Amino acid sequence: MNLKGVRIGFGLTGSHCTYDDVYPEIEKLVNEGADVIPIVSGTVKNTETRFGKGEDWVARIEKLTGYPVVDTIVKAEPLGPKMPLACMVIAPMTGNSMSKMANALTDSPVLMAAKATMRNHRPVVLGISTNDALGLNGVNLMRLMAAKDLYFVPYGQDDPINKPNSMVARMSLIRETIVAALSGEQLQPVIIERYKEE
Repeated sequence: MNLKGVRIGFGLTGSHCTYDDVYPEIEKLVNEGADVIPIVSGTVKNTETRFGKGEDWVARIEKLTGYPVVDTIVKAEPLGPKMPLACMVIAPMTGNSMSKMANALTDSPVLMAAKATMRNHRPVVLGISTNDALGLNGVNLMRLMAAKDLYFVPYGQDDPINKPNSMVARMSLIRETIVAALSGEQLQPVIIERYKEE
């Protein structure tokens, strides 16, 4: 499937260490001709970490996509009825956002855009990045995996020795997951090996 002209919302939440893995995947979609609408949580926009300033990441993403970021719930809501997306991606998706989505909380632009897309029964692709996937957040992960219209970028433990509850998506599979999701299919296998002992 060619993604040229396909309208894709791309939401980012506050897993700052994962942005370097996600940015090239947005770039691939743009280079293929997809119409990528960037959506960011307040944490992405306003936080400065050792991985960079939020405002700098926002500027890079806006320049790449050619669109201003959707950064408020009010701006995100029309992505359902008025300006529908063919597909919505959330990558990285933190454990915090994952738990909110699993419990029907819509308190950020990214979650509102996802809710608006699900309302239209269009696919929402989730690229998780959480230190708690095999901890208390595991119940939320399984709840989302069982939900309609949600598809997962294949994921696995990234550091089972030092962070045994942590799981992160293989972000390089975002495009493949989108293509499968647009056909109503989950890219398989969902659970993959990400950790390699050196």
